[in-house]
Amino acid sequence: MAIIAKKIQETKTKAIGELKDSFGVTNDFVFTDYRGLTVEQITNLRKNLRTKEVEYKVIKNNFARIAFEQLSTPDVSSYLIGPTAVAISPKDSNEVAKILFDFTKEVPALKVKGALVGGSVYNAAQTEAFSKLPGKLELISMLMSVMNGPARNLAAALNDVPARLVRTIKAIADKK
Repeated sequence: MAIIAKKIQETKTKAIGELKDSFGVTNDFVFTDYRGLTVEQITNLRKNLRTKEVEYKVIKNNFARIAFEQLSTPDVSSYLIGPTAVAISPKDSNEVAKILFDFTKEVPALKVKGALVGGSVYNAAQTEAFSKLPGKLELISMLMSVMNGPARNLAAALNDVPARLVRTIKAIADKK
């Protein structure tokens, strides 16, 4: 639960409102501990995440806690402890988690705390398992390939009958 001050400061309410606006655009968030990363490493991570249209923000935990409470999301306050940065993903959040876990292999200082994906809260282990799943586009291509298989086989079978006839006639013609 957030600490409520007696005197509300305009700058703080504005900062919470901005966080609420950026959090309200999507339902997918990955929480990380960035302690120990250099500016260059964070810049590289942001560049990698930008390819997936992901915003990577260093946040104030108390402001984020209040913003999430106002958005009526599940409780993520356990991930808002210590230095926290949030990867805000508008789509394909498992790709974002995959980028973050690949980055942790190169730079072990980055730690993935957990995620909030589609209203479900995942811990670090569940987030890692989620990152290993195929993405939405990969699943669609797999489905289309499976759906396309029988049609391709039918077309090949239907094409085989006239092809056999042509080969038979050609063999008879060559024989004569």
